[in-house]
Amino acid sequence: MRPTAQFKKGVLDICVLYLLQYHDQYGYDLTQQVNKHIPITEGALYPSLRRLVKDGYCSTYLQESPSGPSRKYYHITNTGRIYLKEMLAEWDHFVTSFQQLREEADRDE
Repeated sequence: MRPTAQFKKGVLDICVLYLLQYHDQYGYDLTQQVNKHIPITEGALYPSLRRLVKDGYCSTYLQESPSGPSRKYYHITNTGRIYLKEMLAEWDHFVTSFQQLREEADRDE
């Protein structure tokens, strides 16, 4: 079963920030990494990246590429690290709450 578009959209920001906390990356590379686990199109990622930059959670810089034009790299900011920590806590709480709901509903059946 594949996640719906709404599920994907809801977790894409957290996926991107999670990956960026380890090292700067460019858009195509981020798409490939996310796509290993959550099927997305390359175009789906860029609105999320633009929003993260606009909101101050990421910054960008250009770096020369050995195989073509310069690439735009994304870097998580300190504000982005704080936001990621908050989002992960909210995500964990949500998942735990949903699991409890499922367990109670299954028990009641």
